[in-house]
Amino acid sequence: MNEPILDILNHEGIRGFTRWEETTGRGSYKGEPHYGTHAWPTKNSCILTMVEDYQAEGLMQRLRKLNQQAETQGLNAYVWNVESTL
Repeated sequence: MNEPILDILNHEGIRGFTRWEETTGRGSYKGEPHYGTHAWPTKNSCILTMVEDYQAEGLMQRLRKLNQQAETQGLNAYVWNVESTL
């Protein structure tokens, strides 16, 4: 789902992000394990971006809509408050 997520970031005017490829884990509720092993060969990836408060809700709405279109892909998104940046 990297390309659709990057399209959303571009549409929302969000330029900066960091992406980690080949992360491992499993979903909290229904997710299949993604361990990169013989038994569970798939892996995840993660994207982190920091946005202004006014951008967060629009971004989350678009990500929710994307997740509804492909719920089995296991898209998760979180909003954390950042106290300070450099």
